[in-house]
Amino acid sequence: MQEQYHPEAVEQEAQQYWQQHDSFTVDENSDKPKYYCLAMFPYPSGRAHMGHVRNYTIIDVISRFQRMLGKNVLNPIGWDAFGLPAENAALQNKVPPAEWTYQNIDHMRGQLQQLGFAYDWSREFATCDKDYYRWEQWFFLRLYKKGLVYKKEAEVNWDPVDQTVLANEQVDADGRGWRSGALVERRKIPQWFIKITDYADELLASLEQLEHWPQQVKTMQTNWIGRSEGLQIEFDTNAGQPISVYTTRPDTLMGATYMAVAAGHPIAELAAKNNPELADFLSKLQQSSVAEAELATMEKLGCDTGMTATHPITGAELPIWVANFVLMSYGSGAVMSVPAHDQRDWEFARKYELPIVQVIEADGSKKEQDVNEAAITEKGTLINSGQYDGLSSREAFEAIAKLLGERNKAERQTQYRLRDWGVSRQRYWGTPIPMIDCARCGSVPVPEEQLPVELPTDVRLEGPGSPLNKMPEFYETSCPSCGGDARRETDTFDTFVESSWYYARFACPDADSMLDKRANYWTPVDQYVGGIEHAILHLLYARFFHKLMRDEGLVASDEPFTRLLTQGMVLKDGSKMSKSKGNVVDPQDLIEQYGADTIRLFMMFAAPPEQSFEWSDSGVEGAHRFLRKLWKMVHRLVTQSTTDDTGELNDAQKTLRRKTHETISKVTDDYGSRIVFNTAVAACMELSNEVSRLQSDEDNGKHKVVREAVETIVLLLAPVVPHIAHSLWAHLGHQGAVLDASWPVADAQAMQRSEINIAVQVNGKLRGTIQVAADATEDNIIELARAENNVQRFTKDHTVRKTIYVPGKLVNIVVSK
Repeated sequence: MQEQYHPEAVEQEAQQYWQQHDSFTVDENSDKPKYYCLAMFPYPSGRAHMGHVRNYTIIDVISRFQRMLGKNVLNPIGWDAFGLPAENAALQNKVPPAEWTYQNIDHMRGQLQQLGFAYDWSREFATCDKDYYRWEQWFFLRLYKKGLVYKKEAEVNWDPVDQTVLANEQVDADGRGWRSGALVERRKIPQWFIKITDYADELLASLEQLEHWPQQVKTMQTNWIGRSEGLQIEFDTNAGQPISVYTTRPDTLMGATYMAVAAGHPIAELAAKNNPELADFLSKLQQSSVAEAELATMEKLGCDTGMTATHPITGAELPIWVANFVLMSYGSGAVMSVPAHDQRDWEFARKYELPIVQVIEADGSKKEQDVNEAAITEKGTLINSGQYDGLSSREAFEAIAKLLGERNKAERQTQYRLRDWGVSRQRYWGTPIPMIDCARCGSVPVPEEQLPVELPTDVRLEGPGSPLNKMPEFYETSCPSCGGDARRETDTFDTFVESSWYYARFACPDADSMLDKRANYWTPVDQYVGGIEHAILHLLYARFFHKLMRDEGLVASDEPFTRLLTQGMVLKDGSKMSKSKGNVVDPQDLIEQYGADTIRLFMMFAAPPEQSFEWSDSGVEGAHRFLRKLWKMVHRLVTQSTTDDTGELNDAQKTLRRKTHETISKVTDDYGSRIVFNTAVAACMELSNEVSRLQSDEDNGKHKVVREAVETIVLLLAPVVPHIAHSLWAHLGHQGAVLDASWPVADAQAMQRSEINIAVQVNGKLRGTIQVAADATEDNIIELARAENNVQRFTKDHTVRKTIYVPGKLVNIVVSK
């Protein structure tokens, strides 16, 4: 064994061993319990960044730990390869997106292999592989046959830069596209939708099953699904057609002073025919942002239609306004406006000098709120509401619902904020939607035997927009129903469709079907790791898709991911690393300088996985120093003989052995239950310090308890720094690889202490510490505590009122003059 640590040689040797022995290739023919761990697969951007390194090191530590516990562990990798970045890069570099993508995959694959991740590479695929997206097309057609897919003209979020439709979830809070940053526009175009709303109740209810998901993610999904109970109320109008609105607050109906409709509402369009000012206003709204999150904060704009609606109880005439805070894509595209009790309505009413009538008096501390300052949104007691005065909001809800129900003007409804998933995208680099448009037959599915509908790959992009619309060799086809001329759909799937089921395909990537029985062996994923930014987009869609696959008989479980960990970001100079900010740290440079294990160790030691942390060059250097120290510790051990003294351990030896097994207990809990690694690494470092102290002692340094401690450190750190652990384990004389070693088990007897330290407080302040026998009685401990010299200084000439004993920890003596 060389005296100095040379990470390049050590890591090359370990990786060669793993490759030669197919160390991470697994199958279902095992009597071990299965464990499926997975990190959200990467987009092949070209170079791995520190976010990748952290994310994939976390899951790698978990996978290696679970393997050492004796489980059959699957840790696969693939590539989320479709999407706009490839198109943008293709435009810049004048290469086909497919060529750019596969070149990037080759480069990033090498980077991930350098980092020593324990992937089953035999399962690797990219979502742009036709053998993958073929089954996505097949499944879409199955959903179409079930009536879970439909096409309609819809008002959509249009990104004018990327020239594609964005889902609501893909519009940032400031109304800009999540990738391009361009202000999103409203447009009406034909779109394909999947009926996620059919699963809204189950998606909401089954969140309760996800005991090991962060509450923040479950709350975000609950709010996004947005289940509410209210009334659908019909208002007659002088436009010849009623306005239907949904409200969860019918208790405020008596305070409605105007109606607000969306720019695309039929009444708005009818009124605009004879109102040039209104027509111009509607045209301007089509160019405005549609991000729902922005509606609350943006400037309220409106235009009076000149039409009125009739209040269903009082008969009062309410003016109908077009307002920019009402969207056709939500509800009926109309709201009853109660400015005294809704902040958006209030701001609009103040701007356009519309009446504000308070009809709810908030209860308790909110009672003194002034409606002239802001809307009063709390529930309470009705005022200025005629026969409903004095009723609570709940009582008024019931009374108004009963009255309007009897008049056939309202019905109870449960509604959702969630809308059906629009999956059409007007871009090239994606999965072709397997539908054909026939002038005679309408939308016709591509016959199953003609799947996949292959995406042409030898395509050079020239400007924005999809080149498929310029390729008659792609879109010209015949109708499968009538045989006449027809046009193939040129829209492609939203890339979130690909990422909604990839985890299941990893179970059987070579299957000649979408999934086979192996999917039920591996799913659900036992541990999933990814960013909190995917809480609504990917994670909600994946849960939905899993239920769709379950109902198709493809999987047996209800949920795709049992445990979820949302890792924090790696920051530099206080912000997320990005090329535009010039604060990127290249993992490749650090691997070449320090080795992969150093980077892995620093990443796991810097902070708990769910927290973001600031990059530290000195922290990387510190991690490298520790690995050099560990190497020297093993070198010293193997170059000197170890005594086989079977006699009773002295105090120093007992202390080290106790520390060894306490460390085993802690690290096992950190890795397995708490899923935190920084404290586990710290515990191993503390144990190494104890070893160093004993190694420097001529009498104790060669004792077998030192070897036990050193081997324990190597085993406990093997999931974090697998390369150096592989080498050190061999140098310690073991025949098998540390990868296949059993996880150490703490010896409860070794952790027993003959003496313990007890803190002594006087009136809650620490005044001393006493050492007592571990089996000392409470009376003996209290007696020793009172006798402690410093304690007596603070109790002398005082009366002891009571004494509190916390077993094994402290004594608190309460005194007074």
